[in-house]
Amino acid sequence: MPVDIEPDDFDRLVESALDDLPDEVASLVSNVVVQVEPDAPADDPDLLGIYEGVALTERAANHSGMLPDRILVFRRPLVEMCDSLDELRDEVRITVVHEVAHHFGIGEERLHALGLG
Repeated sequence: MPVDIEPDDFDRLVESALDDLPDEVASLVSNVVVQVEPDAPADDPDLLGIYEGVALTERAANHSGMLPDRILVFRRPLVEMCDSLDELRDEVRITVVHEVAHHFGIGEERLHALGLG
């Protein structure tokens, strides 16, 4: 049974996951906007989150003047996959860390090896 949580409370889970990033990681995340969307895209309805942008490892030296990268966290699929608030909190944290890792250029294979995919 999905967790019953208000959108604002879900947003706070995402904020908490960001606040829990180690300082040495958080200080390197720049020009990234994190947003919560109610639903995943129709073509991938079970998607939990996505990073949109150019990873730090792929940026040219003159990378500037660009719109911020985005991390989108999708509320419905996360809520529907969890049976408790604690499980939801853990899955939100994993999703946020997973997408931040993409910002640093860490790919899916490595994330799976680390238990984050």
